Amino acid sequence: MTVIIRDGNFCEDEWMANGGAFISLDQFDLETHERDSEITGIDIPNSTDAESIEGLLELVSAIRIPFPSFADGRGFSIAKRLRQMGYEGLLRAKGHILADQYPLALRSGFDEIELLAPLAGRQPERQWRDSLTRVENNYQDRLSGRNSIARTAETA
Repeated sequence: MTVIIRDGNFCEDEWMANGGAFISLDQFDLETHERDSEITGIDIPNSTDAESIEGLLELVSAIRIPFPSFADGRGFSIAKRLRQMGYEGLLRAKGHILADQYPLALRSGFDEIELLAPLAGRQPERQWRDSLTRVENNYQDRLSGRNSIARTAETA
C-alpha cells in the first residue's frame, strides 16, 4: 500500500482512483493507442534525459519519477527540466523521499510524493506539513527575488 503526500498532507491517490494508470516508458509506445491521455501516466527511469521524452509530454497527464535512494537526487533535476520544457501535468516522485526533502521536491516542480506505507509511518504527516514552512523564504528564492511557492511554480 502507498501513501500520497500533497500539500503536506497524507491523502488518497485521486489520480488513480479516477481511472489513471502508469505505464512504464518502455511499454508506452505499445499501449498509447489504447489509452486516453487524460488517464495515462508514464513511469520514467531517474536516468532519463528529459529532452528524450519531449514528444510524449502532450500524450500523458501524469509522470512518475522513482527515487530508489534518499541520496539519489537525479529525479529533482528531471522534474525541474520537465517543468522548464512546459510540462503542466501531474508530476509525482515515488520512493525514498524524506520530509526534509519535500521543499526541494516542490521547488523542483513535483506535485505529489508517493511513499510505501512503512516509510510514511516513520515520517508522520506533521513532519511533512512542518517542512512546508521551509518552502518559502529560502536562499535560492531570496537570491532570485522570488518569495513564494506560487511564484516558484509560475517560473519553473
